[in-house]
Amino acid sequence: MTDAREFQQRIQQIDERLRQLEAVPDPAVRSAAQDLVKQLMDIHGSALERMLEIVFESKPNGPRTIDELGADPLVSSLLVLYGFHPDDLETRVGRKLDQLRSKLFKLGAEAEVIGAVDGQVRLRVTIAGHACGSTCGTVRSVLEEAIYEAAPDLTSLTVEGLDDPRPSGFVSVEALRGPVAAARSSTQPIVPGEAMD
Repeated sequence: MTDAREFQQRIQQIDERLRQLEAVPDPAVRSAAQDLVKQLMDIHGSALERMLEIVFESKPNGPRTIDELGADPLVSSLLVLYGFHPDDLETRVGRKLDQLRSKLFKLGAEAEVIGAVDGQVRLRVTIAGHACGSTCGTVRSVLEEAIYEAAPDLTSLTVEGLDDPRPSGFVSVEALRGPVAAARSSTQPIVPGEAMD
């Protein structure tokens, strides 16, 4: 059985092949290849739409089954690809953040959707004061992977609140020695056993 990650890799491979076709110098070949892809997408899209209609009309569980299909990672990606996903972009991103809440909490972070319009998603992240500097990178990585999985149709992802990492609690030697000692060390070496001013 194909999992969502493998499906995404296949989509990326198809995307790469399409870019290669667009680079073909012969316009007739390029046009024929693009037309072939469009016709296949149209046929598959029509069949998928009809399948969803049949499922929806099957009483009493049709609508619930469609929601379950939309929640499945693999089927969800296909529904998004063809524009038939039952949830809009903001709903899918919000649901994914809800699923991540406990993982983010363990990292000392919280995230919320502040906008999802025209494929552009904006998140705001709050990091707890006690979190170390590497936490920002970990939180960003966790969020990006999860959001791209839930919303492969997004065109951009902006994560606010991770640009200015919190102090890690590390104190440099220069800060411990103070400004006088730092100034002295820049003008003359400290001799072992000699007292600092």
